[in-house]
Amino acid sequence: MITILGPTASGKTRLAVALALKLNAEIISADSRQVYRRMDIGTGKDLDDYCVEGQRVPFHLIDICEPGTKYNLFEYQRDFLAAYDLIRGRNRLPLLCGGTGLYIESVLKGYQLSPVPQDAALRERLSDKSLDELTEMLRDLKRQTGSAMHNRSDVDTPQRAIRAIEIEMGVLAAQRDKDEGRCMERSFPQINSVILGVDIDREERRKKITARLKERLEQGMADEVRSLLDEGISPEDLTYYGLEYRYVTEYVTGKITFDEMFQRLEIAIHQFAKRQMTWFRGMERRGFTIHWIDAMLPMDEKISQALSYI
Repeated sequence: MITILGPTASGKTRLAVALALKLNAEIISADSRQVYRRMDIGTGKDLDDYCVEGQRVPFHLIDICEPGTKYNLFEYQRDFLAAYDLIRGRNRLPLLCGGTGLYIESVLKGYQLSPVPQDAALRERLSDKSLDELTEMLRDLKRQTGSAMHNRSDVDTPQRAIRAIEIEMGVLAAQRDKDEGRCMERSFPQINSVILGVDIDREERRKKITARLKERLEQGMADEVRSLLDEGISPEDLTYYGLEYRYVTEYVTGKITFDEMFQRLEIAIHQFAKRQMTWFRGMERRGFTIHWIDAMLPMDEKISQALSYI
């Protein structure tokens, strides 16, 4: 398998598509929000990028579940393996592409996971705690589990932090069960992958993020959120998805002005991209070799450099 990773606005999808055409590959998305149908502008699906000169590159794990649901890592591993086996069964090359470091690392490292159901009693106990308090609880749990599973990009709302705590507590329980010979984990195969990273200069990344945010707002990101609310999806469920959906929901429900929404969202996306790079650098410290390619190179040079690593 080939893996292409990078922060938001780095151009990783375009590189993946161009490389997939060269190598007869199919793309498996590693994006925690592009799994949701009708959440298109806010998640930056850019599905037109998968079509080049009339040729469409097959992609997987985009538009596979309904808004309002809480897709999780266990489900991603399951769906990844199904897509991976399907692509290999066609004698084609799987190409994993995305910016959700947790999803990428979970399949490259082969995390052994058990499903973690929602815990109503735990959620009730945590319901009045602040995001800072929840984040500290999560940090303590991670110290106990030794887990690299959650970083701040996963817990930017109280709902996401509570879900992360549920998962870490599930990991802790599974570790205890394993020690006592009672753990039933999903086995995960070892998948060998060349990892390519798209590296973009910080200032250039900031420019692209701001320009893309303006473009998405012009494309109707607020209308997309209104449409989802009109479907009956609650504002709380939409803010769970963080970033665009958090701040645009606050804007369309009248909690903040357009200018406040733009400023806060712009800052949040810049911070998110920085955390993505922190995760990828952490992967290198955890033993992964990432071959970095300059995002500003012409596409033919990026393709040539990528092929030299494969």
